[in-house]
Formats: sequence, structure tokens, C-alpha cells
Amino acid sequence: MGLKDLPSVDEVLKDARIQSLEEVCARNLVVQAVRDELDVLRAEILSTGNRWTREEARERVVVEVVRRLKALYNGSLRKVINATGVVLHTNLGRAPLSLETAEHIARLAQGYCNLEMDLEEGKRGSRYQHLESIILSLTGAEAALVVNNNAAAVLLVLNTLAREREVIVSRGQLVEIGGSFRIPEIMALSGAKMVEVGTTNKTYLSDFEQAVSPDTALLLAVHTSNYRIVGFTQEVPLRELVGLGCRLGLPVVQDLGSGCLIDLSPWGLTAEPTVQECIKDGVDLVTFSGDKLLGGLQAGIIVGKKHLIDAMKHNHLLRALRVDKLTIAGLEAALGCYITGEPQNRIPVLQMLTQDPAGLEITADRLCHAIREELQGQFDVRVVELNDKVGGGAYPLQELPGYGVEIAPGFDPGQLAYRLRTLEPALLPRIKEGAIIISVRTLQAGEVDLVPGLLRRAMEAL
Repeated sequence: MGLKDLPSVDEVLKDARIQSLEEVCARNLVVQAVRDELDVLRAEILSTGNRWTREEARERVVVEVVRRLKALYNGSLRKVINATGVVLHTNLGRAPLSLETAEHIARLAQGYCNLEMDLEEGKRGSRYQHLESIILSLTGAEAALVVNNNAAAVLLVLNTLAREREVIVSRGQLVEIGGSFRIPEIMALSGAKMVEVGTTNKTYLSDFEQAVSPDTALLLAVHTSNYRIVGFTQEVPLRELVGLGCRLGLPVVQDLGSGCLIDLSPWGLTAEPTVQECIKDGVDLVTFSGDKLLGGLQAGIIVGKKHLIDAMKHNHLLRALRVDKLTIAGLEAALGCYITGEPQNRIPVLQMLTQDPAGLEITADRLCHAIREELQGQFDVRVVELNDKVGGGAYPLQELPGYGVEIAPGFDPGQLAYRLRTLEPALLPRIKEGAIIISVRTLQAGEVDLVPGLLRRAMEAL
């Protein structure tokens, strides 16, 4: 087929599949998509010399236009059932929200709200006032401010307090927080001058003290929440750093990363510093995430001394980093779950982290039986013990004893995993040699009942 035999735009538009698209897409978008796909085919013929019949060319264009436009009006975000056992799965949106948090967001999203309106006074208010009182009640800090993630929180702190001045930080705490975002780069972007002290594995209080100069703006401590240095090590206790800051009149800032508001050690997790403990230790400012271990939405929360928070509120950078009404609504509801004193019963992340292994085994037994029935005994299906993970840059060495169901399909498990990922909803399992594993820890309410049917559909599609 030569170029003169390519189907016309009108010819493609007459196809019933294309005409059905015009019921959900604007006609000009459909026409443009047809023209674009004809151009792609024309370029392919010119570059490769491939030959197509007119009917083959029309079919190719129709299929590509349908695929392209369906992706536009359906969107690409899809529900995923997390069967990996990684609680804070960064690639899956980290913390799932509780039903009450989602409902609170939906209520405030469907109309107007008093985001920046003081309803009592009838005048303009501040969007930050909605979260401050509850954050202060939970942390014991003097003031609080919320921005769009913890990297933004650190950026705002440094830009406000240390622009064109020095910030002293331990060399062993120059973390990369994921996605190639690193503390040194954030510090450079803020305009602060980084002064590294100590070595990768050992830093002493004297290292900080000797590095202080008239140009020093603050002392920075970064909690290494996503890795651990073990063995021949030494780090400066936070209280000692605070003491040095008080003696020299320098603020101490703690980047806590995936900050936690409750002690999780009663449930077998390694003790991690909580936000409240940092405030009690006298830290001037603490920054931490609103999702991750807190279990809310992506946000960066800054708590600490009021005069420092007030300075940040007057920084014009804050407008570029501010949160919207949906984030505020979600955090308001998530933080409200802590007021009861038992957030582990209401926050999904904390529920998953504190689950009793015996309960997980019961769930795995039930799921195993249901999968065997659904697959009619065609495959080897059994309950297995697992080591699950916290994930999300938290508790890097912690393993959570759990249970799951192992399915050995008798062929490359990667093929089965691919089919499961492309279903609606998608199911993301673990893959091991010769098998896939469904960890029950990270299955949400109602998802256990969906898994057997999804496995059957995936097997049928192979």
C-alpha cells in the first residue's frame, strides 16, 4: 500500500467504534486523534517501507485512537490491591486513608468550605488555623505550620532561618530521601551553606562546637529513618545538641522524616523517636511527614517555637508550598483519630503495623481455602510464614512476622503477576522463584474476598 491508499479522516470517523467515542469525548479531540494516528502510520511507512492493506491501515488507526482516547477519559490512576506485605508502599501512594478520613474529604470537596474565612468574625481567616490547634494538642509544641511535603518543610525552614548563612550537620546524616532528593541539594536550593562535620560513621558534639562560626545560623539533626549505620559508630544525642544550641544561642532543627506520634514498641517495633519526645528534648523546630507513619495525607508538618514558625509564615516561599483544602481536610480527620488515644484502631497504617500474627494466620487460612475452591485444586496453594516490611523510608531493619498464601502456577510466575497487575482492580503480589505470594497484612477491608476471583481471571487470561 502506498501513501495514497491510506484511509481518509472521514473514512475512519465513520467506524462505529470511533462514533461511540464521540458520546464521551469532544468531537474535535476525536478528529485530532485520528489525524495524529494517520500521521504516525504515514511516518512509519516512509521510514520502514512496511506495506499495509487499506483495511489493515484503517483497523490500526481505529484501535490506536480508541486506546488513546479511553486513556484520556478514564484516567490512568487505578485501584491497586496491595498484597506485597509492604505497609507504606511508596509506589502505591503510601498510607491508605481510613473510611472516615475519606468521607470527611468528600464532604468538604463537594461544595464550599471556610478554608480562609473566619465565620464568627465574617472576615478573611487563615488556612493554617484549621490544623494548628490539634497539632499543638498532640505534640505539645508552641506553634505549627503545614506545607505540601517534608522536603518542602525542610526547604522552608532553611530558607527562612539560614539563607546565605551556615547550617552545621553531621556527615553521617546527609540522607537521600527517595527519588534522588538529597539533603545537600535541598540545602543548596534553600540558599543555606552546608557545613559537614564528623565522619560517615562517627560524629561527636565537639565536631559541632568546633565548626560554629559567626556565620552559623542553626544546627541540623536529620533522623536516618530510611537506613541504619551499625558497628563502629557514634552520633550526638539530640539532648546534647540542644544543650549546645542553648549555650551558643543557636536554634536546633530536627528533620524527623517519617515522624510518628505514638510509641510503637509495645507491638514489637523498634523504638523510634516520636515528635512529642523531640519537643520535650527542647528542639526548636521539628519537621515530619503527614503520611507515612502518621497515616494521613502527603504533607510536611513543622512544629516548634512560635517566633520561628511566625517567621516562616511571612516567607513568600510559603505560598508556593502551601497545602489545599483537601489536604487540610484529610489531615484534620486523620489527626482527629489520635484524640481518642487509640489511633492503632482507626488509622489503617497503624492497624496493619500492630496486627497480631495469630490473626494474620487465621486470615491466610481462610484465603487459602477460598483460593483452592476458586481454582478448583488445579495449582499448589498453601499458607506460608512471611517477613513483612514497614516501608516508606521507616524502620529499615524491621521485619514484621506475618502470613500469606503461596500459589505455584507451574510456569513463570512473572506471567501471572503481569496478568494480575493489568486487571481491574489490579493486584500486586510478591514474586518468588516458581510462585507468587499474597501477603494478607496489607489487604484492606473486603479485599480478601476479591483475591480468589482475580486469581481465576488472571489464570484464564494466560
